[in-house]
Amino acid sequence: MRSLLFPSLFALSTLAQQLGPRSIGNVCIEIANAISSASDVYFPLNILDVVNYSKDISHWASSSSAGATCSVEPGSAEDVGIILQILGNTSTPFAVKGGGHASNPGFSSTMGIQIAMYRFSNVIYDSTSNTATIGTGLIWDDVYTALAPFNVNVLGGRVTGVGVAGFTLGGGYSWKSNQYGLTVDTVTAFELVKPNGTVSNVTLESDPDLFFALKGGLNNFGIVTQFTLETFPQTEVWGGLITYLGTEIPQVINATYTFASSVTDPKAAIITTANFLLGEAGISQLLFYDAPTPPDGIFDDFLAIPAFTKDVSTRDFLSLVQASPSNATAGSRAIFNSAPLQELTPTLLNAIINETEFWGVALSLESGSFISYDIEPFLPSILSHNTSASAYPASRTTAYLPLNLYYAWGLEIADDIFHDAIQQSAAQITRVALAEGQIGVESAAIYPNYAIYNTPLDRLYGDNVARLQSIRATVDPDNVMALAGGFKI
Repeated sequence: MRSLLFPSLFALSTLAQQLGPRSIGNVCIEIANAISSASDVYFPLNILDVVNYSKDISHWASSSSAGATCSVEPGSAEDVGIILQILGNTSTPFAVKGGGHASNPGFSSTMGIQIAMYRFSNVIYDSTSNTATIGTGLIWDDVYTALAPFNVNVLGGRVTGVGVAGFTLGGGYSWKSNQYGLTVDTVTAFELVKPNGTVSNVTLESDPDLFFALKGGLNNFGIVTQFTLETFPQTEVWGGLITYLGTEIPQVINATYTFASSVTDPKAAIITTANFLLGEAGISQLLFYDAPTPPDGIFDDFLAIPAFTKDVSTRDFLSLVQASPSNATAGSRAIFNSAPLQELTPTLLNAIINETEFWGVALSLESGSFISYDIEPFLPSILSHNTSASAYPASRTTAYLPLNLYYAWGLEIADDIFHDAIQQSAAQITRVALAEGQIGVESAAIYPNYAIYNTPLDRLYGDNVARLQSIRATVDPDNVMALAGGFKI
């Protein structure tokens, strides 16, 4: 048990008595008394705890943070088990935060008890099995740094600041996905603390149903404390960020269409991001090639367009990831949404630009600071690298493209306006795709990490929903994980 200032503990105990035996404050104290010295509980009114508590509840999007009654930093899987048992026995609301990059409010935050996984921070490379075991308190920047000396890498986030835990449990699209599939396709084991407190090493061999469910099933089956992922050779890479002004948008859209429709080299990838910022539309263009030098011709169309800024070179993988400006809007209110696509056509790409400009202008009047559409071409073969079943994607017959819509703004009073607008925009893009003959996009599985909070389960998991519900009932019969936020199975 951690040492607490007596006045703070006395005050919380008094408050707990006033609110009843099962008040959240009382549960915080119960957890503090039960956990080992490897873990800590922090309270917002204790001056010695403020820094750690604030870090524990903070998120990349300010709208995803909440004022928890206390925060807990478990330092062992066994302590996670103790915490989960107490939370279940007392029916106490809680949240689990890895990197804190979730945009949906309440998905990894709570007014109850915030669990922050920072202390699960190991990266252990095993050259014999060609795997890396990675703690769920890390961001991918940390993982890439740790693996670089071994000249290997894993399939992780494409931009800086993204957390390991939510990214992996939601599926995971990587710069190397054209070559190897999704991140969940490369998981060989999950260390899972089940809701009853049991610590399990879940593999395809040990528990095929639970292994299937954890691959894309988010936080419905317990708390994952570490992943074991396949590793792949990593040399220097080529790429970086180019920004273009609005006058160059037609050329960039043409280059994006040409790339998406003709480039088949699995080492090549791009993200074309249409932005509305400071009253103007523009493009942030990320280029990637998984070797020190790309073949001639692949990226020539992009490089020939007059750029506002250009940071493209041969570099290490971490430098490439950190070239993205994804943290520039950290601290804003934010939301994601998605509209899956079968393919990118000129009509569809121009419709996305129209959405960027329309909503950019309209929402700037409502404290909108950044309106963004991430166009992400992948090869049709992306889902063929691993044929074993997973919660997401529900089907591997068609590889839908995970278009990401991202809106950032300043005023809490405008939350509903932005949430409604981003859903209207996704619906409009879907209508254009249907008019283009992309039958099925209206019901296609949405990438869970881009999905807005009210997305129906069948739009995430399709025909897998019934199987996932059966597995959830087996591993969590008391529905403990329903006390946490997120998409609930």
